[in-house]
Amino acid sequence: MLSVESIDRVRISGPGDVRRAAEALHEFALAAGMRAAPAHDIADKRTPVDADGNILANDVFGWSDEKVWWRNSRIALDSPITSACRFESEPFWVNASGFHTRQPNHYLNAIDLTNFETRAMTRAAIVVPVHLPFGQIGAVSFNPVDPTVTELDDAFLEHGDAFGVYSRTFIASYVHAMGSVQALPPGSRLSKREVECLRWAAIGKTDLEISMIMGRSRATVRFHIHNASMKLNAVNRSQTVFKAAQLGYISLNT
Repeated sequence: MLSVESIDRVRISGPGDVRRAAEALHEFALAAGMRAAPAHDIADKRTPVDADGNILANDVFGWSDEKVWWRNSRIALDSPITSACRFESEPFWVNASGFHTRQPNHYLNAIDLTNFETRAMTRAAIVVPVHLPFGQIGAVSFNPVDPTVTELDDAFLEHGDAFGVYSRTFIASYVHAMGSVQALPPGSRLSKREVECLRWAAIGKTDLEISMIMGRSRATVRFHIHNASMKLNAVNRSQTVFKAAQLGYISLNT
């Protein structure tokens, strides 16, 4: 049963809590007939470890050497599950027949499910995407202990919401506690003029064009963009625009 106490069991305050929280997540998954497969970053083949560097997938979640999904360097590109996590933020379940969500998501319908079992390394799963600050995406896949089970509609309705809370709490607190490198420095506050210049730069305007639009000199535009890049620790104009978008200063959908 989902409660404050059960949520706190999967919350991590420091490296020493990781193994205890992982064991709690494992317990909740097994109680639902599932085995959890956590990933703190779907773009990284590394998988969560405890304070001593032990791989939790082996030591806690019970994945054998035959299912070393975290060592598959191409899983982030090949797996339909990781692809779906880029387009969905709520729990869903999936098998070879398709994706199943509470709300329609047409992006998922376009994902190729050919040879699903081999590419996803499971026949079916309940999946919780975990969208983190600075564009990082984690996920927890809950896979039936019984490998013959491929229909998860009832299990999703019963456990999907709880799995969502547990997974987000575990992954987000793991990333924070284990000191993942921040993609952007704290306190990166851009000025109004810096943001205005970057908004125009984001749609392809040159410094000269921006200066004409804003009624400022080209040197002033360069000054504002350079200041923004320094604040965001960016190495070039493109990265400055990208990092500004990550912080919500500008939109790349213009």
